[in-house]
Amino acid sequence: MPTQNPIIQINGLKKIYKKAHQIALDGLDLSICKGEVFGLLGPNGAGKTTTISILCGLINFDHGQIQIQQKDLKKNLHELKKHFGVAPQEIALYGRLTLRENLRYFAKIYEVGKTEFESRIEEILTLLGLENKADQLIDTYSGGMKRRANLAAAILHKPEILYLDEPTVGVDVQSRKVILDYILQLKQEGTTVVYTSHYLEEAEKICDRIAIIDHGKKIAEGKPGELTEQNEPGTNLEKLFIELTGSALRD
Repeated sequence: MPTQNPIIQINGLKKIYKKAHQIALDGLDLSICKGEVFGLLGPNGAGKTTTISILCGLINFDHGQIQIQQKDLKKNLHELKKHFGVAPQEIALYGRLTLRENLRYFAKIYEVGKTEFESRIEEILTLLGLENKADQLIDTYSGGMKRRANLAAAILHKPEILYLDEPTVGVDVQSRKVILDYILQLKQEGTTVVYTSHYLEEAEKICDRIAIIDHGKKIAEGKPGELTEQNEPGTNLEKLFIELTGSALRD
C-alpha cells in the first residue's frame, strides 16, 4: 500500500451496466499516490476502461466512494475535471481538422489563454515529434501519429492527473518509444499517470505500481518487481498475469 496520502482513493466501487450478464466493477479498492505511474492491468472485460471512464467523469457508478485530491468525485466533479487529462482508447480528435486546429479547439474548452496556448501547442508538437505534420488532417495520420496526437490533446492544459487507456495500442516501435519516454518525463514533472495496457513489458518498465483486476475485482497490487518475486523469483509480469487471470481467451 502507498505510504503517503493518495491523490486518488477508490473504495468499494461497483458498476452494473443494464442488460449486462455480469457486474463490470465489483467492490474495487485502489489507492494511487501523487506523481506515480500507476498501471491498471487485466484481460479484456476486466473493468479497466470502465474504471478510467468513471474516474474522469464520463460515466456514473452505482456504489462506493471516490476521492480525488481528498475531494468527493461526485460532489466536486466540475471542479476536479479541470485537473484531468484523458487519452481514451478511441482517437478523440476530429479527423477532418488538422492537429493544430484540434489543439486550438481543445485549448478553448480547457480555457487556456490564447497567448499561452499557442506557445504550449508548439511545445507539445515538438515534444511528440508532430511539428512537421501539425497542419495535416488527422484522417491522413498513421496509427502512431494519431496516438501521439491523442496524447497531445490530453496534456495541452498541463493536467495534474493523466488517464491513459491503451495509449500505445497498434503503434510502431518509434511512436511507442516517444509516448513511453514522455510518460516518464511527465512523472518527473510530478504528474500522476493512471495507465491501462495489455503490453505487460511496457507496464513493467514504466509503472511504479500496478493493480491486476479481473471480473471487476482487484486480484493483485504492488510494485511490479515485488509482485513477481513474491510469486516466483526470476519470473516476469506476463507469467504472473496468466497465473492470476488464466489462459482462456477473452474475446
